Amino acid sequence: MLSLDNNESHQDEETTSENGSDDYPRIPVSMDGPKEWTYTMRRHMQEVVPGLYLGPYSAASRSKLQSLIEHGITHIVCVRQDIEANFIKPNFPDKFKYLVLNIADTATENIIQHFPKVKAFIDEGLNSGGQVLVHGNAGISRSAALVLAYVMETYGLSQTCAYAIVQQRRFCINPNEGFMAQLREYEPIYQAQKTLKSKQQCLLRQTTKRTIHQMDTERTEDKCDTMDS
Repeated sequence: MLSLDNNESHQDEETTSENGSDDYPRIPVSMDGPKEWTYTMRRHMQEVVPGLYLGPYSAASRSKLQSLIEHGITHIVCVRQDIEANFIKPNFPDKFKYLVLNIADTATENIIQHFPKVKAFIDEGLNSGGQVLVHGNAGISRSAALVLAYVMETYGLSQTCAYAIVQQRRFCINPNEGFMAQLREYEPIYQAQKTLKSKQQCLLRQTTKRTIHQMDTERTEDKCDTMDS
C-alpha cells in the first residue's frame, strides 16, 4: 500500500503554474486521485481527467460490460499489437464505438503518429456527452502514453506535469523510454500547431470583419446613389 499525499499538493502547484492561460481548460481540483494505491488497483480503470479513463484490458473484458455501462463509457480506444489481436479485441462493437490501434510496446515504435487521431476520437466521445476508456494490455505503457499526450495537448501542460497528474490517478503508469522521448518531442509540436491554428482563426475573423464592413459600405453607397438619382 502506497500513500500518494505528497504528490497531490505538488501536482496542484504545477497544474496552476503551467496552465494559467485562458486558451486551455483547467483540470478540476476535485479530480483527486486515491489517497493510497494498492497493487490490485492496476486491474481496474481510473478516471484521469473528467470523462477519460485509463486502465488494462481486463477493464473492458466480457465480464465487465455492466461496469462499463455504469461508468457511462461510450467510446473505447483498444491498443494492441498484431500478436495480441486474438486476446485483446473489441468485445462489444454493438454497444461502444472503438478505435483499435496496432502499437508495439517497444522503444523504437512510432507512437507519436497516433496522438492526433486519439485526441480527435476522445474529443468526439466527450463532446457527445460520453465517457472514454483507453486501454492496452496492462494500462501501463502504450495506453498511458496516449493518455499523457491527450492531457498535455488538451490542458496545455508539459510532459512532466501531465505525467504527475495521470500518475496521481493511476500510479502504475510507466511508458517505455521511446514513448517518453516522443512525448517530450510532442510538447513543442502541439504548441506550434495551436499557435498556427490561433493565427489562422485570427486572420479568418479579420477577413470576415473586413468583408462585412465592405458589404455595409457598398449598401450605404448604393442607398446614396439611389437617393441621388
